[in-house]
This record gives sequence, C-alpha cells and structure tokens, in this order.
Amino acid sequence: MTRHRIMGLLGALTLAAATLAGTAGPANAAAPAPAPAPASTPAAAGDVPPAEFGTDWHDPLTPAPPVSRPGTRSCEVTLAEAQFRDFTPYRGSYAPPAGCGADHWAAVVLRLDGKVKGRQYDRLGHLSLGGVEILRTSTPQPSPDGITWSVEKDVTRYRDTLARPQPVEMLIGNVVNETYTGVIDVRVTLTFYAAEGRTGPAATPDRVLPLTTPTVTTPRNTERLLAEVYATGSGGGCEEYWYMTTPDAAPYSCKAADGPYREVRVSVDGRAAGIAAPFPTVWTGGWSNPFLWYVTPGPRAFDVQPITYDLTPFAALLNDGRPHRIEVTVAGVPAGQSGWSTPTNLLLWQDAGRKVVTGALTRHEESAPANSSRWTPAAPGGEHRLDTEGGHRLTVAGHLDTSHGRVTTTVTRAVHNTSVHRWTDGENRDALTATWTDEETVTRGSTATRTHRTYTMDGETTLGAGDRLRTVLSLGDRADTATLRGGRITEASRLDDRYTGDATYTANVPRDQRHAVATTSARSRLHGSQAPGGCYDRTVTAVQGTVTVDRRRC
Repeated sequence: MTRHRIMGLLGALTLAAATLAGTAGPANAAAPAPAPAPASTPAAAGDVPPAEFGTDWHDPLTPAPPVSRPGTRSCEVTLAEAQFRDFTPYRGSYAPPAGCGADHWAAVVLRLDGKVKGRQYDRLGHLSLGGVEILRTSTPQPSPDGITWSVEKDVTRYRDTLARPQPVEMLIGNVVNETYTGVIDVRVTLTFYAAEGRTGPAATPDRVLPLTTPTVTTPRNTERLLAEVYATGSGGGCEEYWYMTTPDAAPYSCKAADGPYREVRVSVDGRAAGIAAPFPTVWTGGWSNPFLWYVTPGPRAFDVQPITYDLTPFAALLNDGRPHRIEVTVAGVPAGQSGWSTPTNLLLWQDAGRKVVTGALTRHEESAPANSSRWTPAAPGGEHRLDTEGGHRLTVAGHLDTSHGRVTTTVTRAVHNTSVHRWTDGENRDALTATWTDEETVTRGSTATRTHRTYTMDGETTLGAGDRLRTVLSLGDRADTATLRGGRITEASRLDDRYTGDATYTANVPRDQRHAVATTSARSRLHGSQAPGGCYDRTVTAVQGTVTVDRRRC
C-alpha cells in the first residue's frame, strides 16, 4: 500500500497549493467520473439526513463569530469580480468611495461571495491591494449540482492603503478541463461604515507597507511597528502535510531531514526579531477525505489569518533613514526546497509630534532552538512511531524617546510543539497526535498584553477491507488574551474553535460508487471583550451533507 493510496488527495492539495506558485500540480484522477448518484437536496438544520452522500449537499457553513459592523451610514465598493479557470490573475483598479467619511471610517468589511459546481479540487487564493495582501483564502470542493459560500473579514487596519486609488490583483489558480469542470466564480466587495455620531474613526496604523523585497526603509518617526505574515504551507509536495513529515531514515513517503517541526521567524538585519508557531491549517481536501469538509471546513480554511509580530523594540534601529533587511523564513523546511508562502505587511504608527524618533534596542535574549525527532521502527505487523519535540524562546526590548516621553517595549515569545506520529508499513494506517503552543507577552509602558495560543490535531486515516477509507479527526484552535494595566486585568477574551469529523468512503472507485458517509461538527466560542455582547457560541453539525444542528447558546 503506497502513500498515494492512503493519502489519495495529496495530489489534489499539491494542485491547490500551486495556485500561489503559478503552476499546476498533478491530478490524482485521470478520467471523468461516471454518471453521479441520484441528487439530494440541501436541507435545513434538523432535517433527516440521507443514508449516504448524493450529488448535492448543504452550502459550506463556518460557525465563527460574524464581523462586527457599526450601525452607521455605509458605502459599498466592488473590489473584484471574476471567474477563475486557470492561473491568470484578475487585475483591476480600486478607488475609495466618495461618501462615508473620506479616509476615516469606523470600520471596513471585506466580503467574498463564491459559487462553483461540477468537479473541482480545493484551491488557494489571495487578494492584494497596491501590493498589500488583504485576504488569503481557500475554496470548498463543490457538489455536482453546485454550492455557494461566503467569507467576511474586518480589513479596517488597512485604512492607509484603502484611502487611495490602488491596483487590485486576485488569483485563485484553477484547472478546468474535461475532468475538473468547476469554474470558480467570485465577487469581492468592501463596505465602508462612516464615523458619525458617537461612533468615531477606528484607530489604525498610519502606514501599511508590503514587504515585496527584503530591503525596506521605514519612516524615521515610527513609534510602533508590527509585521503580519500570511504563512501557509503551500507550493506543492509534502509541505502540504508538513506536520506529518519524517526524517530521511524513517520509511515514510513524506520526508524532511529535520522532521515535522516548523517555526516562522522574522529577522532584522540578520538578527532574530520574532518567532511563531504556524497554524496547522487543513484545507478542504485534507487528510485524504473531502467528505469531512463539504459543509464544515476546518478552522481558518476560508480566512487564513496572518501571524502578527511586534517589532517595536527594533524601531530605533530602523529609524535611522537607511534601508534595512527584514526577512521571513520557515525553520524546518529542507534546504533548497520550496513549499511555504509568506507574504508580509508592515504596519507602522508614527509620532505626529516628531520628525525623528530615536532610542535603542536594549535587550536581546534568545534560547538555542530545540528540535528532536526519535523514530522507533515497527515490530513485525506493528507500527512505526516518530516522537517529536521542539521549541524556542526570544525576548527583545527597546525604548523610544517620543514626543510624549520615553516608552519602553518588551516582547517575550515562546513556542513549543510535541507530536506523536504512528503508521504501518504501506501506510494503511496513518495517525497523528500533536499540540502547538505559542505564548506571547508584549509590555508597552505600564500596559501588558498576554496571549496564549494552543493548536491541536488528533487524527487517524485507515484503509480497510473493500478499500473502505475512514478518517477520524479533531482539530482545535484556542487563544486566551488578557490586557493588564498597572498589574490589573482591564480586558480579557477567550477564543475556542473545535472541529470533529468521522468520514468513510470506498476509495479507488468512480464517484457514484463511493457510498460515502460522514458526521462532522464545528463549534466556535468567543467570550469576553472581543465577543458581541460578551458571549458567542455556535455549533454546526452535518450528517451526509445535511445540517442537523445549527445551535447558538449565547
């Protein structure tokens, strides 16, 4: 049994990842599917599900909290409208709306509406404005009868970019032929909400700079600096499943010399400036089983959230008016191998009271990065096992002499990963249990913000009698954030997104002979200052593509 069979959609994910690289990957099906099974009609929550999947199912649903919108006057602008059939990007132009408060808005919300029908794999896509990446996304896999879906995102922080006319570029690389028939049809809009009455303009960065080259010159009066990195394992090959790669010595089909540990790092002039654990995104063809994701995609699959780094301790060095190198790398990727995309934006706040802000980097403490993988060979008829543990810690501090006094910023971040990967010879059984933690404290003056992030993955794919392929998987995305002033908590929030799925189908047969069944559930909980009304809790459960539960508890 080969990896190609047990991870039968690896080719699909390779093809999806190629959208960002501009090339098409291999396809794992050479001929069109025979006539599909009888159609089923998408049902409302609570309906009785069919015995197995048909040719239609409920449109994708994500239980995540809706984007907050102020109740003020609004203006809508169409940013992009295109049908993606190949790797030709959509290019257009943008101009800010004439009304709704010029360039000072209470909020700006991006919305993508998509539709696709027929047969198609999941695809990765991006949207940029003036070179600034404002959305990274992936697509659901369609039913033969067709689906629609939507994605919403708060993009208010890009006010500096949105305030001026800009070129627009969007790409969802796709392949359409006799076999893969799905044309991806999307429309993207921006809705601007006026700052009026008691709703004032949102606090946003003064400048947003895309890091299109490693060398950048920042304004000399920068007093706060963030970097956001849209890091995705992509570009084809095994980095789609980076968390399951093994050292060269282990008999497994996806190799990486240093094993599965990955870490996204930012450096300034060659010196470590930020570290982070990447989120283990599972796309909608992931874990060999698209039936897991038809209705309930995994966390962040439609809205790839950037990793944010506070680089303010380095602002004094960058404020000298000279060009500096700010680079993003992914530790653990084999030397010379592609597989990750890391578009980056710099968000800058400037001191209106000074033309030049001076200061110093006063502290830089870094632990030696740890990364070890131990392979235990399988006994006859047993399982191979790979135990991995890695971690890294970085503390940087600096001060700036601003027009409102000296401000010291200290950033401490620690990342850690443990995983246990088990598989049989031939990979008829392939299982992973993994946890990633990313703890960060940013202290600026007397205010400290602490964030503890935990990502979890626990899953198993097996190929049994009659080529019945079963995947059981749970995913977790949790973040606890607290803001303290003078040692007292003034704001706190907790995000807890969970996904569970169990799907089985007959592999290596035409589509109408798969006899697929699946039960999936996604729950999103948000409590505290960031939640609407202080509490949000929604669960969506689907059985054979029929939504059986759509419950809100708050």
